[in-house]
Amino acid sequence: MTHGKARPAREWAAESLFRPLAERLVPPLARRRVSPPSVVLTHTALGVLAGVLLRRGHRVTPGLLLQVKTLLDNLDGQLARATKQTTETGRYLDSEMDVVVNAAVLVGLAGRWGVPLTLLQSLILTVDYLWERDHRAARGEVFREPPAQGGDNPRVLAALKLVYALYFAPQERLLNALFEERLRAVTGGAPTPADRRAYTPRAVNAVAVNLGLSTQLLVLGACLLGGRPRVYLWSLPAQVLLLVGVQAWRERRVRAEASALTLAYPSSSG
Repeated sequence: MTHGKARPAREWAAESLFRPLAERLVPPLARRRVSPPSVVLTHTALGVLAGVLLRRGHRVTPGLLLQVKTLLDNLDGQLARATKQTTETGRYLDSEMDVVVNAAVLVGLAGRWGVPLTLLQSLILTVDYLWERDHRAARGEVFREPPAQGGDNPRVLAALKLVYALYFAPQERLLNALFEERLRAVTGGAPTPADRRAYTPRAVNAVAVNLGLSTQLLVLGACLLGGRPRVYLWSLPAQVLLLVGVQAWRERRVRAEASALTLAYPSSSG
């Protein structure tokens, strides 16, 4: 049985490589009552260790550790759903520990430049999140089902929510305002439901989702094993340029559909 989450588009690295491997680990770990948070903390420790080793000049071992980290990162959610342990705490913990790993790895690779690169990477991942959310909202679909189980520790959950509010929420507000402003500029200030559907096609999700974290760490691992880690670092601004191009394309798409409607239903006034 597959315990994956349906998305408008598929991330090849996750869906074709890491997730099928992770799925094989679900039954034995479920039988041993391994908790999803322990899996999250384990892959976080592996990722931080990879960052420490990168700082010391190692390449092959960190590259391999990051692939194990990615495998476990694809496992924790499947395990939570299979064992009915999906909680709000788990969702926040997973997202925030990913940032810890990303920061450790990028600082390990780039020193002080790792901090702005971590933020740049976070913005890329946030675009994926927002474009999927907007795609579903434009079609009346549920974006994220609420956690099926409770039992969250109130203090732990409150602390995780605070971290999210300080780090992720400003990025989401900034990018959401930017995307909404661009849509309103294209439509003259009053986007219709049809405009929003045109603005959020599956094609943009297909691009953004394949810049997801599984892909990021797979590519980084390949660069490390190939002795070219700086190729990955330079790929981050290149990814931003790609997303800027996709944004421009979806704006043109809205304009084109609006023009087609105007031709099909010209104004009768005059």
